[in-house]
Amino acid sequence: MTAPFSEKDWSAWGDEAVADLQALLRIPTVNPPGDEGPAADWVQARLAADGIESERLDDGDRPNVVARLPGDGSGGGPLLLAGHLDVVPVERAHWSEDPFGGVIRDGYLYGRGAIDMKNMVVMSMAMLRFARRAGLVPRRDLLFAAVADEEEGCTHGSRFLVERFPDKVEAEYMIGEVGGFSQDIGDQRYYPIQVAEKGMCRVRLTAHGDPGHGSIPHQHNAIVRLGQALLLLGQCRLPLHMTDTVAETLRIMRETQGAPTRQVLALLGRRGVTDIVLDRVLPDRQLANVFSAWMTNTVSPTMLDAGIKANAIPSSASAILDGRLIPGQTFDDLLREIRAVIGDGYSLEVILGFPGREYPVDDPLYRAICENIQRHDPGAFPLPVITPGFTDGQFFGRGGARCYGYSPVRFPKEDGVVFSRLFHGHDERIHVDGFRWGLRALWDLVYRFAFQ
Repeated sequence: MTAPFSEKDWSAWGDEAVADLQALLRIPTVNPPGDEGPAADWVQARLAADGIESERLDDGDRPNVVARLPGDGSGGGPLLLAGHLDVVPVERAHWSEDPFGGVIRDGYLYGRGAIDMKNMVVMSMAMLRFARRAGLVPRRDLLFAAVADEEEGCTHGSRFLVERFPDKVEAEYMIGEVGGFSQDIGDQRYYPIQVAEKGMCRVRLTAHGDPGHGSIPHQHNAIVRLGQALLLLGQCRLPLHMTDTVAETLRIMRETQGAPTRQVLALLGRRGVTDIVLDRVLPDRQLANVFSAWMTNTVSPTMLDAGIKANAIPSSASAILDGRLIPGQTFDDLLREIRAVIGDGYSLEVILGFPGREYPVDDPLYRAICENIQRHDPGAFPLPVITPGFTDGQFFGRGGARCYGYSPVRFPKEDGVVFSRLFHGHDERIHVDGFRWGLRALWDLVYRFAFQ
């Protein structure tokens, strides 16, 4: 039993939560354009069914839903549970099930948003609903926010709320994505807890050259020069920047993994050696890429703009670089690292960005999450991580909250599911029993942290 409810309660409420997630997955909220309105309506109706009032806050047509369960004030500042309603686009031809059908097959619930992150929306609002049903009063305010637009930069969602309605979402702590999923490495099971996220620095890289007729090639073609710069960036790794989070991640993995993995991990983070380990020693290229993203600023070319006519050599050519910043690194730091790779003669313009964030592991909520994992999956190891992307925590953090990513779900080891490949991937799905497990785990965390 998970206090203060019976096994009969959890059986019924688990069924209800699965049905709720199916219903929410069947509401398409692909961003762009988002169209979160019907999903926001559904969330408000489900809260109202348990007598919980909510507010709909929007900047015109992109709604956010915020609800509050008032506490008695004896347990500290508010705890905010947050999830975003929008999802990324799908390539239907690559899905084995309808991405908006809410289909359960072989123990998995399929759908765009099943793990990113309508699962957390359902679990988070359930925390308020369970408390209301039991007549419980928290010791600190318990907040819930279902937000728009996370997948396109949070402009209409968490950023809008923090800038326009700060009093509605001000909190001491926030729990959201990315973390809480089981990850089996060797003989050990880990549960990552997001304690840091990289910043963003979107850069326009422009190469300049001489215009001319396409029939007469010359040595100052802007498109060729741009291609040379992109090739150099694609073939290099930017300098190493170790954070406290990654140092702790590697320490835990070294202490829990056997040979030879332990010896390999001991070399990561050492200047002059890390590149060799990532490029030549680690056989799993995806794992090597993740480690690299944890320890360096990164840039990925994502868009190209060049040419005005098929037979005319243009005088300039541009690419958009999706840059990501290690916490503590600045825009100027990244531009300097790019220039060191591509050389002079290029224009670099920052067009959008914000810094990374890092929160301590010596913190009551972080320790509570670690204890929660060990209670609900004895023998598993909590693992602090930095996410290479960004989340709503970027903006709720600006509002003063300490933000940790923990939306618990467990996957059977024997299924061989790689969580990172489901995230924005084809056949996104969540293990049904693992979701039910996560619902109980999250309640246990919230109950102990906000009610006891």
